[in-house]
Amino acid sequence: MQLHISRSMRSITISTNNGFTDFMMIKIAARHISYRTIFHTILILAFLLPFVFILTAVVTLEGVNKCSSIDCLGRRLGPKLLGRGDDSERYLTDFYTILNQVHSEEVPDDLKLPDNFEQLVSEMKHNKYNTKEFALILKGMMERSEKEIRESKFQELMNKHFAATSIPKGIHCLSLRLTDEYSSNAHARKQLPSPELLPLLSDNSYNHFIVFTDNILAASVVVSSAVQSSLRPEKIVFHVITDKKTYAGMHSWFALNPISPSIVEVKGVHQFDWLTRDNVPVLEAVENLDGIRNYYHGNHVAGANLSVTSPRLFASKLQARSPKYISLLNHLRIYLPELFPNLDKVVFLDDDIVIQRDLSPLWDIDLGGKVNGAVETCKGEDSWVMGKTFKIYFNFSHPLVAKSLDPEECAWAFGMNIFDLRAWRKTNIRETYHSWLKENLKSNLTLWKLGTLPPALIAFRGYVHPIDPSWHMLGLGYQNNTCIESVKKAAVIHYNGQAKPWLEIGYNHLRPFWSKYVNYSNDFVKNCHILE
Repeated sequence: MQLHISRSMRSITISTNNGFTDFMMIKIAARHISYRTIFHTILILAFLLPFVFILTAVVTLEGVNKCSSIDCLGRRLGPKLLGRGDDSERYLTDFYTILNQVHSEEVPDDLKLPDNFEQLVSEMKHNKYNTKEFALILKGMMERSEKEIRESKFQELMNKHFAATSIPKGIHCLSLRLTDEYSSNAHARKQLPSPELLPLLSDNSYNHFIVFTDNILAASVVVSSAVQSSLRPEKIVFHVITDKKTYAGMHSWFALNPISPSIVEVKGVHQFDWLTRDNVPVLEAVENLDGIRNYYHGNHVAGANLSVTSPRLFASKLQARSPKYISLLNHLRIYLPELFPNLDKVVFLDDDIVIQRDLSPLWDIDLGGKVNGAVETCKGEDSWVMGKTFKIYFNFSHPLVAKSLDPEECAWAFGMNIFDLRAWRKTNIRETYHSWLKENLKSNLTLWKLGTLPPALIAFRGYVHPIDPSWHMLGLGYQNNTCIESVKKAAVIHYNGQAKPWLEIGYNHLRPFWSKYVNYSNDFVKNCHILE
């Protein structure tokens, strides 16, 4: 094949020879550029040049390395103009690779970590860290911060625990002043109830409520809220049981602040002749055993691996160490049939509850031969409060527990219960309770850690009748994000948990549901500066 270009550059001749000769001639038009072409070219350049100028300025400003040559600038601009990415994606991929490498490495103990971000930036300028060094320092700073936050959280939980187990100054003052009043004021010592009303204490046509407490202020709120919420307060009888040291003050309060037409009886445990250590040997062991005393009153952090223990689990362990769980008052609920031998049906109430609706319909609930009408705590929208099964309370790694109990069995709430005492007296509930409590003591509290509910869950197995959850709402003492609308609708709200409404650690948005039943006009309450 031959190629021939004419001198005038106007024609090109191509010839091939494959046994014969072919000729091909290509004529080229005369070189001529019209004004229209020039105009269009200038117009296009006028559009592109500002864009190129702006892009050049942006690239130059955002670049780490200064481009001082057209070649450098071309290398930077070329990919952008052609729609291709620059090297930043590759750099990011490399950085991720280094981060993954550092993730599996331990931060050296001798690595000096900056105290804050400003110091980190300053040291980066002076020390010229490479990427891996920077990643290690960043990992060390984050691990240090996480450790400090974790330690602060555990310290907060410890402080809340001690606050929850202490007696506020105002409540201590109230008890002392009322006790003094009992010794000096005959009205504070008057009989409760008056002699003509004594037969009503065992009249089963009345609605009988029972409260065990050594907190005078809390007891007053329970009673006041029940009476104010009742449609027939004249049919209410309250039995308030307290310990010996609080009896005088408790009696004084209800003697000086009657809640007519309702009836209130105040009794101390020392007034029950049959309630002796001989009849209740388990309580003697609980209060005197050195190991048990050390568990509830000793070092609350000892034995707890804070590096692997979650704050929530640690909080539950702290709650289990509350001294109230070895108090006599806390165990008395298992003796209700003996304490009130003439009553058929009663409602048991904790002292950290508020009643917001008439509870008389509870006595009309047919328990179907069961003993305990209670709200089940394994079903509900709030899985933290209403997600409790046996595995939450018991140590199923213990052979006795694993053999005897079902971890998925539904738990129920203690604190607002309707008890059929007639049916109860036909069972061995108390004996079962004692038996398991002894087993837990013998095993050094390895079956369960939390108070009276676990042995009660076992003792009442097969004797619980579920009632509607709207009767009893729990969690106001440990659930900060409790639904206010649900609180308003509940018949009974329960401040179970550490954040009691009479404590400084109580949740401010939940306290008004309780405090509105405190009689702030009372001289004793004012002089003791309750909740000020």
